[in-house]
Amino acid sequence: MKKTNIMTKLYNSKVFWLIISLLASMSLWIYVTGQETEEYKQTFRGVRVELIGEDILLNSRNMVITDLSTSTVTVEVSGPRRVVGRWSSGDLVAQIDVSKLTQSAFTSLQYTVKFPDGTDTSGVKTNSRSPETINFMVSPQTKKVVPVVGSFEGRVAEGFTAEPPEFDPSTITVYGPETYLKNISRAWVEFGSQEISSTYSVDAGFRLLDENDEECSTTGLNFSNDTVKATLRVLEVKEIPLTVDLIGGAGASSANTMVSIEPDSITLAGDTAVLSGLNRISLATIDLTDFASTFSDTYLVKFDDGLKNLSGTTEANVTIEIVGLETRDFSVSRENMSCINVTDGYNAQVLSDSLVVKLRGTEEQLQEVRSENIRAVADLKDYNTSTGQFMPAVRISVDGFTDVGAIGDYTISIELRKGEA
Repeated sequence: MKKTNIMTKLYNSKVFWLIISLLASMSLWIYVTGQETEEYKQTFRGVRVELIGEDILLNSRNMVITDLSTSTVTVEVSGPRRVVGRWSSGDLVAQIDVSKLTQSAFTSLQYTVKFPDGTDTSGVKTNSRSPETINFMVSPQTKKVVPVVGSFEGRVAEGFTAEPPEFDPSTITVYGPETYLKNISRAWVEFGSQEISSTYSVDAGFRLLDENDEECSTTGLNFSNDTVKATLRVLEVKEIPLTVDLIGGAGASSANTMVSIEPDSITLAGDTAVLSGLNRISLATIDLTDFASTFSDTYLVKFDDGLKNLSGTTEANVTIEIVGLETRDFSVSRENMSCINVTDGYNAQVLSDSLVVKLRGTEEQLQEVRSENIRAVADLKDYNTSTGQFMPAVRISVDGFTDVGAIGDYTISIELRKGEA
């Protein structure tokens, strides 16, 4: 009974349990410490190979590393469990210093396994490596300039057209070993995917292609630009009618004139601001008094230099026919020839005895016209103080017949003298 009381008091004692806890903690610490400090081996696969000193090799000797035999290695590392056991393959790096290489040649070097920074690696060692060395080529660097070409992958909206894509810069300089550059023919850009109705620009990447449109590897290459600005200029498309401007006279006007133009329109592309105000193109101004009944000629189609000719049309044929009118020749006597605007102090004498003119009008009107109704008047305002014989142009008028007029151009012979008549 006395022994039971002693045990009960012992179990209820705080000092007893404190001693027990302390002993348990010490035991656990001894175990854990032993585990962390014991020798531990671990194999790390896929350790990344890293070249250091490539910039020195390039800048000082213009050489680059190519054809690396492998990009990862496998290493076995031993050391305290508390150190090695915490690492993964991504924590290690297989480093090769290429900064001291001086010749272009096939080379094989051993690498150094670099452990994480800040780690006590005094007890860590590398037991094995696979492979033991890394093979590579040391090659002189050269360059090649290739054109930038490409295509727009989207859709141009109805009523618009696009010019060929433009790229800035238009060429890319590729740097690398000559053996890597020899097959590269161009930098290919694909850009855009949406429907567009105005000029579109975007920064885009590129791919390297050979002559057979096969993609070339970019490994070991450097570029003057990593992206280019691709621009697709979009123009509005508009069909513009071709017309002529008519100057009526001698009974002819647009009401009794048939005009035929072939082709009668042209399709242009250009900036919307320019095309919006262009509703017709006048080929020429034609005076209907220059011909009797029919006229035909070919004219150049002229438009703003900023517009594109999608039709390819450069000229148009114009045919004009006057309907419902006739012509008849009449003789104008000297009495109906006169001069106006003669300079003060000078006189003008008409030398022509008569002048035959061709008048146009309806048959009924022409039957009523008499020679005495026709006058030929020469305007001498531009002759100033000239003297001698001249052949000025005359204006033909038919008194009493507003819809009858002369066809063509006429002159008379006069003499100008100084002195009053």
